[in-house]
Amino acid sequence: MDLSWFQSQTAQQLRAEGETKGWTRGRAEGRAEAVLVLLGHRGVEVSEEDQERIAGCWDLDTLHVWLTRAVTAASTAEIFDGAAG
Repeated sequence: MDLSWFQSQTAQQLRAEGETKGWTRGRAEGRAEAVLVLLGHRGVEVSEEDQERIAGCWDLDTLHVWLTRAVTAASTAEIFDGAAG
């Protein structure tokens, strides 16, 4: 059985892209969960819509901003709008 295609440059590139996307997605899911846990621990009410927005975000930079804001925010509006002190 010829498996040389498995070592082709295209196959290696596709594997690398898949690994990167999976790694990024995993980090995003973890960061979104951290935002939700922190808000819950602080007693900030999070609507189902806001939970979905946070959990559905895969942008690591945005999630980092939201996590930082969640430390002091009194509402999810403050997380999304940047009004947190």
